Amino acid sequence: MLKLNFPVYKFRFKNKENTTYIFDRVRKKFVVLTPEEWVRQHCVNFLIENKGYPESYINVEKQLKINGLTKRYDIVVFNKQKQIEVLIECKAPKIKVTQSTFNQITMYNTQLKANFLMITNGINHYYCKPNDDVNGYIFLKTLPEFSIKN
Repeated sequence: MLKLNFPVYKFRFKNKENTTYIFDRVRKKFVVLTPEEWVRQHCVNFLIENKGYPESYINVEKQLKINGLTKRYDIVVFNKQKQIEVLIECKAPKIKVTQSTFNQITMYNTQLKANFLMITNGINHYYCKPNDDVNGYIFLKTLPEFSIKN
């Protein structure tokens, strides 16, 4: 798999019937290793290992309903109040992060109301915080680290 713009992490792999699987430490199971999953697993490790978010506060690939349509978010991180702290959209490394990608995560966030958003294709990472004063977003250099206060 392609080297990503994340620190190096150790992963567990297995092969079965010519398919490679990677162990998802949040879902506690092996999942098919696709380019997007490679990014998702790096992002999960980044949140836990580098930002200090507890593994138990993270959800991966869950469904939500938006305007009657079933969608699926990539990663959500909760805070101590069980509110959504971070909503993350992962794309495969070959997929460019565009306005369309940003529109997708902001549409999800109309329902989820996360405090922070992250979009990544494993190469480029974008972080922002909703700014209700201007009905827009403030872009950040990185995500905040987990705080016991939150």
